[in-house]
Amino acid sequence: MDLFEFSVAKNRHKWLAAEIRRHDAAYYGNDAPEITDGEYDALRREIEDLEARAPQLKTPDSPTQKVGVAPSRKFGKVEHSAPMLSIGNVFSEEDVQDFLDRIAKFLTLPEGEEIEIFCEPKIDGLSLSLIYRDGKLAQAATRGDGTTGEDVTANVRTIAAIPNEVAYKNELIVRGEVYMTHADFKELNEREESEGKDKFANPRNAAAGSLRQLDSSITAQRKLSFFAYAVAGESIADSQSATIELLKELGFVTNSLNYNAKNLQQVIDNYEKIYAGRAKLAYDIDGMVYKVNRFDWQGRLGALARTPRWAVAHKFPAEQAKTILEAITIQVGRTGALTPVAELTPVTVGGVVVSRATLHNEDEIARKDIRVGDTVVLQRAGDVIPQIVAVDLEQRPANAKAFEPLTTCPVCGSHAVREEGEVVRRCIGGLICSAQAAEGLKHFVSRQAFDIEGFGGQYIEDFYAEGLVKEPADIFKIKAEDLPGREGWKEKSINNLLKAIDERREIELVRFLFALGIRHIGLGTAKLLAKNFKSLDALRSTNVEEICQIDGIGEKAATELVEYFSEPNNINVINNLTEQVNVLDYAEQTVESVFTDKKVVFTGTLEKMSRDEAKAQAERLGAHVSSSISAKTDYLVAGEGAGSKLKKAAELGVKVLTENEWLELVEKN
Repeated sequence: MDLFEFSVAKNRHKWLAAEIRRHDAAYYGNDAPEITDGEYDALRREIEDLEARAPQLKTPDSPTQKVGVAPSRKFGKVEHSAPMLSIGNVFSEEDVQDFLDRIAKFLTLPEGEEIEIFCEPKIDGLSLSLIYRDGKLAQAATRGDGTTGEDVTANVRTIAAIPNEVAYKNELIVRGEVYMTHADFKELNEREESEGKDKFANPRNAAAGSLRQLDSSITAQRKLSFFAYAVAGESIADSQSATIELLKELGFVTNSLNYNAKNLQQVIDNYEKIYAGRAKLAYDIDGMVYKVNRFDWQGRLGALARTPRWAVAHKFPAEQAKTILEAITIQVGRTGALTPVAELTPVTVGGVVVSRATLHNEDEIARKDIRVGDTVVLQRAGDVIPQIVAVDLEQRPANAKAFEPLTTCPVCGSHAVREEGEVVRRCIGGLICSAQAAEGLKHFVSRQAFDIEGFGGQYIEDFYAEGLVKEPADIFKIKAEDLPGREGWKEKSINNLLKAIDERREIELVRFLFALGIRHIGLGTAKLLAKNFKSLDALRSTNVEEICQIDGIGEKAATELVEYFSEPNNINVINNLTEQVNVLDYAEQTVESVFTDKKVVFTGTLEKMSRDEAKAQAERLGAHVSSSISAKTDYLVAGEGAGSKLKKAAELGVKVLTENEWLELVEKN
């Protein structure tokens, strides 16, 4: 191709690229395609032919790079610069009013001051974070555990609804939701069925599975869509509504049903309107998300361990259906909990075929008078977890059989007891109960725990049954010679598993603590414990009183932790494990300030801010907020009416600050 031909080809390539992007926006953004699929495919074939004749035209920004990029061997991990938090749920107008009241109280707003709430449909999809540098898409990651996600950049480049380039030169972090429309879901399932493959249960699962493909050409074959709903890190506007407008100007698809409400009545009216038209939408939603519109207020409100204070999800009522309860079986969990499960005549609820549902516990069965043979009303809680909400007594057969609680574990035969004050019956078999041991090991290798890639639940069950893995330390003792001869295990799969195990011989304290599966110690509590005690040795030597001083951890969790670390079998398990792995001390990236790593207690009534806001402010500055005074307390911030804590601080020599003194120190940091 000579210089003149190249110049002509370059101009034609530029026009084709712009035309394809325009039609992508029409199809994915407005649900209003302007040309047929055949005409669109012709444009793509032409640009691909040009790039074949002039390879220098194939740049990362070309529309052709949205289809069939080289497959990734595995996903890398991406640390989110700003956490991708979950959102709490509300279910009624009263709940929404409580949400607004909490905001007003936290911000100490004058009575009657209205709070603008930005309302967004809650898309039933997969959260995604996009990072743009110098105006170009540099990285894309799933939410993961909120702190660390999966690098899915190659796959995201195949999604036509996500721009590869934006007119914004500073770093831009865009958050949004990947989803699949009903039409694209139907088309995908028809194709899967014609090829003899299993169909997807719902559009959300299809979208998630498509985004996490190791081969991005598979992602490209499945039509995924995207709504942008936020910017993380440096703000591009002063409110949520203004941010959405700027995202639209930058070329992102935003939801046309977004609405900025001025008061509670407008919030509820909009909710009712969207709920009434839900069935006619081209995609699934399961509620509305409410966000405080003003970013300065969002900043003051801050966040709890898992959820922001300034946002909440108002869930739609779950869809319901009737079916027959054929049997009640018992599932033994990793903590020994015996959970009754309803075995049902399969029925479709909200587009998903359901054949099993949790019955929670024996009290719940008795309260609802659920019997085998009954016709039951089934719903998917939050449109996800199936549960029985009622029994149709008019259709109860004469031979309906009442449930009788088990007194022995169905797995190991050990006693099943129900402790005083507990609603759950538990097997006391512990490590001799294969259900508990195997489930505990599955939890140990799970994504938010040790995250050993490729070590699935079936492998755990097989290895446990064969005696190869009986406790966590055994995982790290597996050798190559232990695996040949087993079905499906070849040299490559053996090497991949051993490599994945070796990569986890060094583990963060939070993950280690969560992986142990201690009752009442979830990921959020594990983070609080790690943040306050820093090391495993410190945690193993602490006591209930000391743990209870941590704001956000109660006596039940503290007692479980101390008892776990004092039980001989558990001591052996941990000692054996720490011979195989190195548990890293907790290291937190915090703002360096005079309060970093200091223990702060608030008491009395503050005049210029609420107690909750003051605590959040202290935590942002790196302090550890406690609810009780001890010799280890560094500062007591005393408001009006301070009582016993002020007296105790004086006795212990703890430095006391007035509210004004506290705020002066804060301003200096």
